[in-house]
Amino acid sequence: MTTAPRKPSRPVASSRPAAVRPGGDNGLAGSAAARYFAGGDEDKAPGLLQVLAPDGTCDEASLPEGFTRETALRMYRGMRLIRILDERMMALQRQGRIGFYGEAKGQEAAVIGSAEALEGGDWIVPALREAGVGIYRGLSLRQYIAQIFGNANDNSRGRQMPCHPCERKVNYVVMSSCVSTQIPHAVGVAMGMKIQGDRGKVCIGFMGDGGTSEGDFHVSLNFAGVYKPPVVLVCQNNQWAISTPGTVQTASETIAVKGLAYGVESLRADGNDFLAVYTAVKHACDKARRGEGPTFIELLTYRVSAHSSSDDPSRYRDESVTEVWKREKDPLRRARAWLFGKGWLTEDEDRRMGEEIEREVRDAIAEEEKAPLPGIDTLIEDVYVEPHWRLREDLAQFEADTEKE
Repeated sequence: MTTAPRKPSRPVASSRPAAVRPGGDNGLAGSAAARYFAGGDEDKAPGLLQVLAPDGTCDEASLPEGFTRETALRMYRGMRLIRILDERMMALQRQGRIGFYGEAKGQEAAVIGSAEALEGGDWIVPALREAGVGIYRGLSLRQYIAQIFGNANDNSRGRQMPCHPCERKVNYVVMSSCVSTQIPHAVGVAMGMKIQGDRGKVCIGFMGDGGTSEGDFHVSLNFAGVYKPPVVLVCQNNQWAISTPGTVQTASETIAVKGLAYGVESLRADGNDFLAVYTAVKHACDKARRGEGPTFIELLTYRVSAHSSSDDPSRYRDESVTEVWKREKDPLRRARAWLFGKGWLTEDEDRRMGEEIEREVRDAIAEEEKAPLPGIDTLIEDVYVEPHWRLREDLAQFEADTEKE
C-alpha cells in the first residue's frame, strides 16, 4: 500500500489568511471576534484572532461587553509598568547589582491581556515571563524586587534564582527553571478545584513555545482533555526557545493545533494585541468557570530582547527581523495609538503616567537594595513546622565553622 507524500509544514509563525482579522470579508456577519469564535476547532487553532491592528485601528465591535476606558487604561498602565521595570532591572544587572534577569519586553500585551481576565481566587502558574501577571493581580513591586535581590524581605528567603517570585496571597506559584514542569502543576491545581467543588475558579498555566516540545506538555494536555478541569493553558509563542527558532521547534502548522489531538479547545491570538489576548483568555476563563473544561491558547508574539541577561541573540538570529517587530508591531505603541485616537489618553497623561511609574520603580529598588540579607537561622526555617533537633545541631555546627574562617 502506498501513501501520499506528506506536505511540508508551514513555519510556526504563519497563520491562515486574515479571515479573523478586523475588516476582512470572510462571508460571516459580525465582529472579528464573533467570526473567529463561530469557526470550528480546526479553523480556530490555525487561525489568528486580532482585534487591534498594528497601526492602532480597532474592530470596536469585538470589544467585550462592558469594556471601559478605566479597564483599557489599567491594562495600558500594567504594560508600561512591565516595560519600565524591565529596563531598570536590566540596567541593574549590567551594573553588577543583581545577578540575573529575564525581561518580557515586547510581550507585555500577552502578559497583561491574560492577567485582566483573571479574578480573585484564581491560581497563576507562570513560566519565565509572567511576573507581570502576578504584579497585576497583587504581587507587590517591592516583593518582586526583594526576590531578585534575595534579601530578608524575599518570601523565599534568598533561596531561589532571581526572577522566581511567589506570593501566597494572590495564589501566584513560583516558576520552575526546569522547562514545562509547571504545566502538570497547573492541571493538577485545576483538578483539585474540580474535586473540591470550587466552581467559578480557574487555574491559568503558562509556557513558552519550547515548552510544548517537552513530555510534560503532552501529559498535561491529555489529563486536561480527559478530566476537564477548569484550567487555561497559555503558550507565549515568542518564536525563540533561547536559540532554537520556531521553525525547528515543531513541524505543526501552529502550536495551537497540538491541543486538538487531546480533545482540548485550542485558540490562537495575536499576542501583541492586548485586546485580542484579553478576549481569547476571557473566553477560556468564562468557559472554565461554567464547568465546561480546559482551553489551550497560543499567543503569537516575538522575543525582541535576549532570552535573559546571559544571552546574546545576535549570535544566532537575524536582528533585522527583530527591528521590524520593534518598529511595526510593538504592543505598547499599538495600544497607545488606539487610546490616543479614541480620546481615552492624551500625550500629557501618558507622560505623567510614565513619570509616576518611574518613581514607583526607582523607590522600590532603593528600598530593597538597602535591605539586609536573610539571617543564617532562616536556613532551617520552612522545612518543618518547628525545626527539629538535627536541623538545630546542623545550624550550630555551620555557625561554628564559619566563625573559624
